[in-house]
Amino acid sequence: MASQAHNPEAIRAPSALLALTELPRALAEFGSLGFAAPILATAPRGDGHPVLVLPGFVTSDVSTTVLRKFLTGLGYEAHAWELGRNLGPKAIGREGEKLLARLKAIHELTGKKVSIVGWSLGGVMARQLSRRAPDTVRQVITLGSPFTGSPRATNAWRAYQILTGHHIDSDDARSQMRESEAPPPVPSTSIFTREDGIVAWQNCIEPRDAQTDNIQVHGSHCGLGVNPAVLYAIADRLAQADGDWHPFERSGLKALVYPFAGHA
Repeated sequence: MASQAHNPEAIRAPSALLALTELPRALAEFGSLGFAAPILATAPRGDGHPVLVLPGFVTSDVSTTVLRKFLTGLGYEAHAWELGRNLGPKAIGREGEKLLARLKAIHELTGKKVSIVGWSLGGVMARQLSRRAPDTVRQVITLGSPFTGSPRATNAWRAYQILTGHHIDSDDARSQMRESEAPPPVPSTSIFTREDGIVAWQNCIEPRDAQTDNIQVHGSHCGLGVNPAVLYAIADRLAQADGDWHPFERSGLKALVYPFAGHA
């Protein structure tokens, strides 16, 4: 990983095969929820603090319904982002002001720090949001979010430019990517899959830091929000006491589900 991190141009977008099989693999992951229900019922429970869930590129709050219902079932205050489809700056504002206002509204309403779970592009936004308002964010969890490396190492960059009007080669985009590569000012966990058919998994790896971790799972990019292993890992992360963050425990049988990931 280290050599690739120093040469981001060497990292390519996932293969066409992985991309074409995204939908059936995601449906299979959704279908496995019933079988995994007994295990998910034993997932760690935390203190019920607020959690803001951000959807991926071109998707809306509908895509995070399963995830938010799962978190609500664990006792958390799960909040949708309520900004329509995630079309980058068109949704959150040129400076991210709409998303920042949403975060602050939840913080003021609950009087508690907010954990942010972001899927794909939503995770990139979550990391940047934590830099803008670190005092209101408890921790960040990203799902298949390419927050480092070349923006072209995805199978969606052309669609991103067309639909958002945000060019990845602009000075603004380059500045944001440089900032995004650094660890957030709050605990941050990246959950990713090497079988990702949309983004290069190598660009989803947190750099080594006292408050960063990477959790590898098996699955698709589009199924991360309904993948039982992902849901359990999110519950584990959120259950940690504020100010007592620690890396994910992979010992025992967990090692079969969560391969060791390491850092960039």
